[in-house]
Amino acid sequence: MVERTIKIGTRKSKLALWQAEYVKTLLEQNGLNGELVLIETKGDKILDRSLSKIGSKGVFTEELEEQLRNGDIDIAVHSAKDMQASLGDDFELIAFTEREECHDVFVSHKDGFTVDTEKEFVIGTSSVRRVAMLKKHFPNAKIVDVRGNLQTRIQKMEDGLCDVLMLAYAGVHRMGYNNMIVHSLPLDTFTPAAGQGCVAIESATSLDTEVRNAVRNAINNEATETCVRSERAFLKELQGGCSIPAFCLATWTEDKKINITGGLAKPNASEIRYTYTCSPEEGENTGTQIAKDTLANGGKEVLAALKG
Repeated sequence: MVERTIKIGTRKSKLALWQAEYVKTLLEQNGLNGELVLIETKGDKILDRSLSKIGSKGVFTEELEEQLRNGDIDIAVHSAKDMQASLGDDFELIAFTEREECHDVFVSHKDGFTVDTEKEFVIGTSSVRRVAMLKKHFPNAKIVDVRGNLQTRIQKMEDGLCDVLMLAYAGVHRMGYNNMIVHSLPLDTFTPAAGQGCVAIESATSLDTEVRNAVRNAINNEATETCVRSERAFLKELQGGCSIPAFCLATWTEDKKINITGGLAKPNASEIRYTYTCSPEEGENTGTQIAKDTLANGGKEVLAALKG
């Protein structure tokens, strides 16, 4: 039994703190003690540029990983969709929480606001994936870049920047803003980013084995882990992160297989999309294959154009 307090690294936003408190509760329910350590990341500090301009590698994780490496914290709590595709040899993801509903939504401060694909309205988002998908499915909408934590984005919307924000349902729900949801976007057309809706736990590979196993046993949801690792295999083959318009979602079928959809949304309002079904054991290999097929059928050109 692990008797020492487990130090939990987290970003400072209200959503990040909700996730960290949730992880702390799971630890405590399993007889472990946890303590939050608050850390500010590059992605929290730089709010005047889009994520694609900052770069995707470690924008929300680099500072947490530094403290993992130093042993100042034992684990770091992340939104799985914010994790870079490759962690490096000295870090690993050791647990994944049960996945929340993972679709995207429009939220608005305007009472009775209705969404119509033919309507002219202004949508706020900082995601290159969402921008590309919106150009295809909402061609008459104007899209503006909006950065910051959830509360900051909502304030910018209320100040007149946009009519609606496009956000992950999970974060909206966790922060108690369900009453602001005016439209839910379907998964088959607005397929989410890899890992969306799940909280991932990162540690240094040097973490004490007993602590690692105790954390994993307290937090990990195996069904979610199978899906998210399959999605991350797709992302790793693309060598991508949150600054490319990639999407991937793995779901369980009734006959206990994994259905994986992945691809790239293209700036010209088209997309590359593949869906394969496989056994759970083949999930990561299948995610990798979808990425290879995506790259071989126009994906390389899409990514090269984004890099300029």
